Amino acid sequence: MWLDAVLAYLHYTAVFVLFAFLTVEVVVSRGTLDAKTVGLLARVDLWYVGATAVALVTGFARALWGAKGWAFYSGDWVFHAKVTLFLVVAGLAIPPALAILRWNRRAAAEPGFTVAEGERRRLRRYLMWEVHVAALIPILAVVMARGLAR
Repeated sequence: MWLDAVLAYLHYTAVFVLFAFLTVEVVVSRGTLDAKTVGLLARVDLWYVGATAVALVTGFARALWGAKGWAFYSGDWVFHAKVTLFLVVAGLAIPPALAILRWNRRAAAEPGFTVAEGERRRLRRYLMWEVHVAALIPILAVVMARGLAR
């Protein structure tokens, strides 16, 4: 029972941290992206990726070793939908992460570097897609946890 509680705590905390850092990225990307801001985005994105990895690992750990066990989750279409949406969000996070890394390298090499407005808007579009798709995951989690789709 303690293992289940600890895994749940770690999973929920990772999810909250994931959303917090995604929110920071959305807010920071609203304005001009100069070298200093790009550096901040790079650090925040690294934490976002880390929180995402912890959420994924702890989520699967809960499914394997938690109170309900793998049999409860593996046959549930909602679990598979939840994992699929999580992977979609992870896929949507790749282009922004690569852009931020590229901009961060350029900012270090070019004094006065600023991200072009079109690129900034593209980053925001991806981030907003991530937010909106990720917002569906907790709904599926509630349905799954209560066995409503069985």
